[in-house]
Amino acid sequence: MALYLKKKLPNDAIIGVWQITETEEELKNLSSTPTDEMEEISFIASESMRRQRLAVRALLNALFDEKVYLSHHDNGKPYLENNPVNISITHTEKYVAVILHDEEDVGIDIESLDRDFSAVEKKALSEEEVEDLDDDKRNEQLAIYWCAKEAIFKVVSVYNVNFAEQIEVERFRPRGEGELEATFIDKDGDEEEFDLQYMTFERHVLVWVVR
Repeated sequence: MALYLKKKLPNDAIIGVWQITETEEELKNLSSTPTDEMEEISFIASESMRRQRLAVRALLNALFDEKVYLSHHDNGKPYLENNPVNISITHTEKYVAVILHDEEDVGIDIESLDRDFSAVEKKALSEEEVEDLDDDKRNEQLAIYWCAKEAIFKVVSVYNVNFAEQIEVERFRPRGEGELEATFIDKDGDEEEFDLQYMTFERHVLVWVVR
C-alpha cells in the first residue's frame, strides 16, 4: 500500500497523498470501488487515468475507517454520499491527493514539475504576476501559480472564472514549502482573501487552501 503522506494541519484539515506504484489489478483489490463506478472506470481508454481513479479510492480507504461512497455534484465538485466531510481531490500520473475538513470548504491541486507550464503565463497570469516571475525557477513558479489558482477555483466553486483577472496571487519565491496569499474577485467586484500553503516533493508541487 503506497500511502505517501497523511498529515493533520493546525486548522484540523487532513491531507492524504497516495503514490501510484501498483498495477491496475492491485489497485482494484485495494480500492473497494463500487460496482457501478468500476464499470464507469472500465470505459476509460487511458490505463493511467484508470489507475488514478482507482488510486483515489484506495487513498480514501486508507483515510477512513468506514467505507465511503464518492460522488460528484453537477459542477464536478466531489462529495461523499455517506459522510458530511468536505473534500477536494487532485491527481497526476504518479500521485493522487485529497484534503478533508469537517466544517470548512477546501481545495487542493497537484502538478508534476516535469510538465512545461509556459502556457500558464499567457492564459492564467496577470501582467503583474508575469513581471514577478523568476527566470531561475520559472517553470516551478508557474506550476505553483497554477496550483494555487486551481485550488481557489475548487473552493469558490463558480463557473467561468478568469484566472488572470479574478484570482490574484501575491508575489512569492519558490521554496521547498511555504505560504501564499491570494485574492478572489467575483463578477460583482467583491473580494475574498485566501491563505494557501504549498510543498514540493519528488518533482511535484502540492497546493491547498481551507476557506
